[in-house]
Amino acid sequence: MVRVSKFRVTRITIFEKVFEDDRKAKKTSILDLTRFMDKAIRVKFSGGREVAGVLKGFDHLLNIVLDNCTEFIRDPDDPYKLSEDTRSLGIVVCRGTAIVLICPVEGMEAIANPFLQQEA
Repeated sequence: MVRVSKFRVTRITIFEKVFEDDRKAKKTSILDLTRFMDKAIRVKFSGGREVAGVLKGFDHLLNIVLDNCTEFIRDPDDPYKLSEDTRSLGIVVCRGTAIVLICPVEGMEAIANPFLQQEA
């Protein structure tokens, strides 16, 4: 009986130690999105979807919350091109693992691919 109680105390102590270390080491995000809070941003996802909205929140895993979100509909003939159609989504929670690109709406400029080789 005595050994078991000592073992349990040791296990609890080790368990508390692990969580104490986690509390000390705060996880930080690789990106600082605080400067984009309450500003319009555009987000591209791994499946090809694109949305734009006002950034309302985020976490260290880059899960983000967008308000007044609008989805840009892709062209049915060419899934790599966006059409002029949009769809209003409202408040959206975007999963961080699906996000490919985050950029501000103001100052964003699409350019031609400089690495695309011209066929002669």
